[in-house]
This record gives sequence, structure tokens and C-alpha cells, in this order.
Amino acid sequence: MYKIFVGGLSWDTDNESLSAFFDQCGEVVEAYVALDRNSKRSRGFGFVTFAHEEDMQEALKYDGEYLDGRSIKVDVATERGQQ
Repeated sequence: MYKIFVGGLSWDTDNESLSAFFDQCGEVVEAYVALDRNSKRSRGFGFVTFAHEEDMQEALKYDGEYLDGRSIKVDVATERGQQ
């Protein structure tokens, strides 16, 4: 699987709208907006997993694009503790 990090998300962006936005890049396996444990409100970032590497590469071109009125940061996701 090929996963990207998406930062700078609007409070209005949810899993479905994140998935729909990146659907234009290729086959989205999962789209996940991180939520605060207590308030259940978006933490302003999420992850999108693609089935194919070329789809992920296409999604990386969306860095700086606008989603729900906010400029987003798109990068390859790394495992916690790795950089």
C-alpha cells in the first residue's frame, strides 16, 4: 500500500470528502482524517492510502492545492519515529 500525509485540512473535511478529493488520482483504499480523542473534532491532518504507487505519485502533485477552502500540504507518509 502507498500512503500519503495530508496536512492543513479544514475542520469541515471528513473521511468521505478527503477520499473524494483524491479519487481523481486513482484507486483510494482508505482515507482517514485524524480526530481529537476528547472533542472528536478534526486535528487538521489525515492520511490517504492508494492501491498503486503511480496513484500516490499523482497525489503528491496536489501539494498546495485547495480542499474545502484551505491550502493543503501533501507528502509521503512515514511511520512514527522515522523521518
